[in-house]
Amino acid sequence: MKIEHIRTFLEISDCGNFNRAADNLNVAQSTVSARVKSMEDSFGRKLFTRNHAGVELTSAGRHFRQYALNIQRLWQQAHQRINLPENFDHAIGLGSQVSLWDSLILKWIPWMRSNAADIALHVEADYSPSLMRQLADGLLDIGVMYQPRQTPGLIIEDLFEETLILVATDQRVLSEGWVEDYVFVDWGDVFRVRHAEAFPEMETPAVSVGLGALGLEYILQNGGSGYFPIRVVQPWIDQAKLFRVDNAPSVQRPAYMVYPATARDPESLEFALRGLREIVSG
Repeated sequence: MKIEHIRTFLEISDCGNFNRAADNLNVAQSTVSARVKSMEDSFGRKLFTRNHAGVELTSAGRHFRQYALNIQRLWQQAHQRINLPENFDHAIGLGSQVSLWDSLILKWIPWMRSNAADIALHVEADYSPSLMRQLADGLLDIGVMYQPRQTPGLIIEDLFEETLILVATDQRVLSEGWVEDYVFVDWGDVFRVRHAEAFPEMETPAVSVGLGALGLEYILQNGGSGYFPIRVVQPWIDQAKLFRVDNAPSVQRPAYMVYPATARDPESLEFALRGLREIVSG
């Protein structure tokens, strides 16, 4: 089975139409059909069923999709590593949650370039479930996240504990009416539990967002309040554009780094982990 067949399968499963997949891949529709037939003949099972709206995955197709995604990622990783320039001896793949990008990963990258110039870096942003899958499949060497899942073969190490504080665009103290312009930022399961414990009587806010950067930008432009990491909002507090809400409890949110117990390149992995530890401790 060729990598072009895998890409074709994934493109069809994403767009649900042979013709659109052919356009997106810049090949003839007959080529797409031939690739699908080749895969179905190889498996001895149908991967798609046709309907009036296009095509959809069969049960076999749904099972194959996760394998196809992993094959494509492995191919991309192999391509990157095999084609490393001569001045790179090793490579490290790191995945991080988006909200940790500015404070940690953008410091780690230059640290690695300064201290380990022979290690090529592949860095991406994603959410904990996807990062855990890629780590388990060997597609990443390190994951930095808030909600790791215990997985055989992977080590979960405490990295730091983040403090989230309640800030507002004007000076105020915690009161019964404070929730009117409150923006609830969903920082994950741990935050939701601790938030509910701190505010058991709170009504559902009018605005809820799933990304911290979006919530912060919203209140900066429109006014309001919300919980954000102190490291993120401190510059705005220093400029008197945000104010810490008096009497509001802070919420602790632990962050972790996850890596394989048996590494492909133990020396490079340990060096990369040391960089993360030094950044958070400094």
